[in-house]
Amino acid sequence: MDKRSSGRKTLTRRNCMRYGGAVIGAGLLAGCTSDSSGSDDATETATTTETETETDTTTTAEADESYTVTMAPAGEVTFESVPESWVAYDGGYADMGVALGVGDRMTGIGGAGRYYSYVYDELPGVSIDREQIEQNQLSDGDMSKEMFYELDNDVHLMDPEMLVNWFGWKQEDVDEISKNVAPFVGNLNFRREDEWHDYRYYTLYEAFEKMAEVFQERERYEAFKELHDEFIADIQTKLPPADERPNVLLVYAGSDQPEAFSPYRLNDKGTSKKQWHDLGVSDALAGTGVKGLSTTDRGKIDYETMLEIDPDVILLRAHERKSATEFRDTVLDFMQSHPVASELTAVQNERVYRGGYLYQGPIQNLFLTERGAQQLFPGVFGEVTGDTELFDRQRVADIVTGSS
Repeated sequence: MDKRSSGRKTLTRRNCMRYGGAVIGAGLLAGCTSDSSGSDDATETATTTETETETDTTTTAEADESYTVTMAPAGEVTFESVPESWVAYDGGYADMGVALGVGDRMTGIGGAGRYYSYVYDELPGVSIDREQIEQNQLSDGDMSKEMFYELDNDVHLMDPEMLVNWFGWKQEDVDEISKNVAPFVGNLNFRREDEWHDYRYYTLYEAFEKMAEVFQERERYEAFKELHDEFIADIQTKLPPADERPNVLLVYAGSDQPEAFSPYRLNDKGTSKKQWHDLGVSDALAGTGVKGLSTTDRGKIDYETMLEIDPDVILLRAHERKSATEFRDTVLDFMQSHPVASELTAVQNERVYRGGYLYQGPIQNLFLTERGAQQLFPGVFGEVTGDTELFDRQRVADIVTGSS
């Protein structure tokens, strides 16, 4: 099937002409299939107070309206004009594009299964062409170069080192697609535990700012950042004292009857953990010696190990297509009847919840932070199964649609 027939317009010219900078040398291919495609989730953000010294630069040339965006690891990328079409590897960068008002230019995605676009249903006037991106999944072609040629985008929002370390690309392949199709701009920042990622990481909003530079949407970015900062500040002023907050165990298991779990570490500042950092909870695995999931570490823990830790709260990833009630009626119900799991304090207190997305962008993060606050502090923010809203949906929608 010709995937160009999915409604995407054919470009008549190349918008992104020049690709500068060198991609840092990569390591060998490591098995990451559970992190790169498939059904639901598999792993990590930074607090709003986290700051990192900004060494990248962005310049705009006045003469020909070209501009450059600099982001590790790709380096400096020059655009002759604003990209008219784009593809993201993960849902976090896809969500950034939607937030910046260019969701209608998205032609596909790495894997649609972990792109949770249902949050847009709560935002008046905000939507994406879900059918098109599901038809144009790069993972369907094992992230082959042919898929990149076929989609013929103006920019690829993804980390080229990810292609090298997860999918067996060589530097020559990255250079070929950059030259013949379009450049790469992106940084794999959802976790910070991979040895091959030996270059700069970006917080969610630092990466979001770079995407705003790519699409020349500074005003929308600033509006989102203002909304986000106000929202997080309001949440944090209402949090209980630190010594009254629960410790949490964040794990992954896709089954409704889980027996083994991939652990995540909250001390990792990857963007998939942003809401937990902002909510100020502590990591139940601290001091245990258990490491988090990474490209090279696929270790798992069982209920016996959990019982030794006995966390206040268990957060379980890979169930993001379920509602809070559906999760309780399946996963929690199973754990309550399990001979070992039923001894866990979190299970006995019914404090086992969905753990959030592996990849999250600025819109999704608002919803996940709201949900996390209600999961952990229902007495303050309302029950997660209730209808209390902690941020203004219409204000978000107005930013996306340009109505604000």
